[in-house]
Formats: sequence, C-alpha cells, structure tokens
Amino acid sequence: MMDAVDRRLIAHLHGGFPIAECPYAAIGAALGLTEAEVLERLARLLEAGVLSRFGPLYDAERMGGALTLAAMAVPEERFDWVAETVNAHPEVAHNYARAHAFNMWFVVATERPQRRAEVLAEIAEETGLEVLDLPKEAEYFLELRLAP
Repeated sequence: MMDAVDRRLIAHLHGGFPIAECPYAAIGAALGLTEAEVLERLARLLEAGVLSRFGPLYDAERMGGALTLAAMAVPEERFDWVAETVNAHPEVAHNYARAHAFNMWFVVATERPQRRAEVLAEIAEETGLEVLDLPKEAEYFLELRLAP
C-alpha cells in the first residue's frame, strides 16, 4: 500500500508544512516530485486509510475557546441515532465507539469557553442521556516520527 516514496513523504511532513505560495510544490521539490505527484500521493494515502486526516490542528484554548473530551453510555439499539445527533453539532469532532460502559467518546471544541457546557447540555437534552465531561487536567506532547 505504501512505497518508499510515500514513506519519505510522510517523514518529510512530520518536520512541518511549508508556509509558501505553493507549499505542495515546495514539498515536491524537496523530495524530487512534482506538485501533482505530492497531491496524488496524499489523496491516495487518505483514500486507502493509511492517513486518517491531513490538515492543520488548532488549539481551541489558545485561540480563546474551550476543549473537552466527553463520553456517553448509549444503548446499542440507539447508537447510530445518538451518533448522528451528537455529530450534528459543529463543535463535535473525533466521535469514537468504544467497548466500554461509556461506549461513545467525542471531542467538543468551542470558540467561547462557556459554549462548551452549552453544547454538552444540548446533547444531553436532545438524546436524553447523561454526558460525562472529561476536561483535560494536563497536556503532554509526544512526537511520533516514523523512519522512512
């Protein structure tokens, strides 16, 4: 699924994304590829599921907002409906099913700190289920780098 060039591309991107007028051309130039080849490879890796996403990560808290992890115990027969209801909120991302009593976990990121509690309350009201709020107590950065 991945060849040596794909591995070099991913390793190169771990070092950062260039701020340039044509960033994909700059990445290609560093790796001996064309801009089109870089874009095609990234699209293929995303389509194949090798990469789950490709884009910027924003720190909601540093931008004046709030971020929290939430969990719910959802009856299996209602899981899909509850997932659709939760995911309908634009503040919700990264919704995952888990093999646990709390079987739905999701991240809420808001523009304003007070909106975090509002979104969780809306979800609880809409679903009729308790929403467990798990705000971060500490943050750790672990950088994973894979050898090409």
